[in-house]
Amino acid sequence: MKNRKMKYFGTSIVAIISMLFISCVDDDFSIPTPPDNQEPIEIDGMVIPISSVLGEIAQNDGEVQTLSFTEDTYTEGYVVSSDEGGNFFKELWIQDKPENPTAAIKISLDVSDLFGTFNFGRKVYVKLDGLSVGLDSGNPAIGIANGDRINRIPTGLAEQAVIRDFVVEEIVAKEIDMANLNRDLIGQFVKFPNAQFPAASIESGLSFASEPGDSFDAERTMQDCSSNATVQMGTSTFSDFKGLLLPENAGEIEGVLLRAFADANYLFKINTVEDINFDQERCDPEPLCEGPSGGNDLIFEEDFEGISNLGQLNGWITTNTSGGNLTWVSGNFNDNGYAQVSGFNSSQAYDAWLVTPEIDMSGSSLEEFKLDIEAAFDNGPGLSILITDNFSGDVTTTEWQELEGIEIPQGPSSGFGGFSPAGVENISCLENIRFAFRYQGSDPDGVTTRYHLDNIRIEGVLD
Repeated sequence: MKNRKMKYFGTSIVAIISMLFISCVDDDFSIPTPPDNQEPIEIDGMVIPISSVLGEIAQNDGEVQTLSFTEDTYTEGYVVSSDEGGNFFKELWIQDKPENPTAAIKISLDVSDLFGTFNFGRKVYVKLDGLSVGLDSGNPAIGIANGDRINRIPTGLAEQAVIRDFVVEEIVAKEIDMANLNRDLIGQFVKFPNAQFPAASIESGLSFASEPGDSFDAERTMQDCSSNATVQMGTSTFSDFKGLLLPENAGEIEGVLLRAFADANYLFKINTVEDINFDQERCDPEPLCEGPSGGNDLIFEEDFEGISNLGQLNGWITTNTSGGNLTWVSGNFNDNGYAQVSGFNSSQAYDAWLVTPEIDMSGSSLEEFKLDIEAAFDNGPGLSILITDNFSGDVTTTEWQELEGIEIPQGPSSGFGGFSPAGVENISCLENIRFAFRYQGSDPDGVTTRYHLDNIRIEGVLD
């Protein structure tokens, strides 16, 4: 813990906002530039790092607590969020260092247009005495206690609580892979150096957040070209770029890593579209099979009817390679059977596989693979669909290829999304094949989305 005695002559939120409002009556809104010889502000009190505040939250298991000190106590950080593009609202995210940060936290304020005063990279101090801290949907936050929730600091108190320094630093995004997300990164400004949106999202013309079903933070899946891992990108339906189409290329993207509503999944949010630099070619794999496909003859079908467990299906394999006991099971609703998996309340990590029997397509041509999928209680993508024509007998030693023509739906965060066709995959270049449905995640901190599979079919032309 650092103990620095300083003299306070900082500038308050309301005073600065009022000054800027009076002096800027046109659209050229900018931060006043201090003299070149302006020294950093001095604060009369003790300054503790953000990590110490996070420690207080952890010691109290994330529950809301109001802080009290024997002397004025502050924490300090650098602003990494911006409401200029409308993607953040009445909140500041600050991290402890401009580069290679180790801790970050949200300041919840009942003040809008914060970017005019607390611009990106601005150093700020937060006076902690009398404020409350805790987890807000899994995100560490500073605000005002309202029962077991963190509310926004009202305007009248905010001007005393958050102090703007004259120091503005260049923020260097921390480069990470989507496969390595963890809670220590929450609130930090990060970069995915080689990312893209799925081909199916581009082909369907998805916007950032202006589809009929979008509300509050619309979520779009992003892929990491290096690891093939994914993360949900959140865009506010009040942002000024919500109607733009998702960029079709690949490249770098920078933003703040958060937890989504109800701590459901990781959520990545950009400040503005200028945080996206997709200037590289896409990293999509080559098509599995090229050439014509399609026919009306049924070559293979499984609809999961007339069974009470998947062990009754001849040649099918269920296994969990992580060592846990979670497996795919048979489900039924309204007299409709299906295969089902969910990690919710399992309290374990899982890598659960459902593998079809070998399917002989030597007597047919123009084959296509289809199925129906339902996603429910969605907190992130956890299902992948794979194919092989050389099954070793062990899913971990078999060489698999992911089916790119199949789009796994995103379901509602609460409730069921209903079955829908998941696309079509041309498999006409193969003969003896198996499909695998792989479910990966962990409970309680990872993906627990529930999936139902039905009407698995291969159609083509019989010889």
